[in-house]
Amino acid sequence: MSDYTQGVMILLCVNAIAVLGVSILTGFTRLFSFGNAGFMAVGAYVSAILAKQYGQPLWIAMPAAMFCAGCVAFIIGKLTLRLKGDYFLITTLGFGECIRVALDYSVRYTGGPRGYSNIPHYTNISVALSLLVAAVWIARNFINSKYGWHLVAIREQEVAAEAVGIDTARYKLMAFVVSAVYAGCAGSLFAHHLRFINPTMFNLDRSAEWTITVVIGGLGSLSGSVIASAILTLIPEVFRGMAEYRMLLYGIAVVLIILWRPNGLMGYREISSFFPRRRMGAGEVSR
Repeated sequence: MSDYTQGVMILLCVNAIAVLGVSILTGFTRLFSFGNAGFMAVGAYVSAILAKQYGQPLWIAMPAAMFCAGCVAFIIGKLTLRLKGDYFLITTLGFGECIRVALDYSVRYTGGPRGYSNIPHYTNISVALSLLVAAVWIARNFINSKYGWHLVAIREQEVAAEAVGIDTARYKLMAFVVSAVYAGCAGSLFAHHLRFINPTMFNLDRSAEWTITVVIGGLGSLSGSVIASAILTLIPEVFRGMAEYRMLLYGIAVVLIILWRPNGLMGYREISSFFPRRRMGAGEVSR
């Protein structure tokens, strides 16, 4: 596999991990957020600083980055999750921009607008693919647990969920923190792959792109989020030779997908639903 192909595959894994986090928040809780790029920035800078300034390996820098992103999300969530609909969305948008501006002005620690360079190169194709598989496995088990079912109940009818005793505030905060942890993991991978980061890499456009990816993949489908992430990562690369029209073709492709599949590529289904389940034998007992 050429270096270029490996680079594209790593970026695909980074985007897929971040989109999985947005899918847990938006697809299964119906909370739209434009602040996940801010959590990715927190993860990227924490991991980069720990690795470069303090010589920490990836297996220490990345968990620390994820932890910091989760802590920031916990604080923000405690303050904002009582807001409903557009008010919550606008608040998360403002948070993402605040993070970007703070990084711009923290020249002493982050390099400011000039960026942060010479980050140790820890990310390779094996690490990226392994983390993507782990992220999918963890997300799948989380969604199929009682916590995931409670999130789906909140998505479908929040008032009814509260009526049957579900602590909606607690579970929405949980989804928000899990989403930020995924973004922090993606940020760490991203920083150690490019070896250079600056605040403009984590702007509103990136958060919006992830939300669009989740919608295209299908709200409520982890498989759809990964598939849509792969498609939207590869389309610009396929059309790279048509530099002048690349983004135009990208936009047309997105519109065609939405028109063709209004509920997303996978809707509310997973890939496993397309495969027939094995019938149990006479001597087997179902759970």
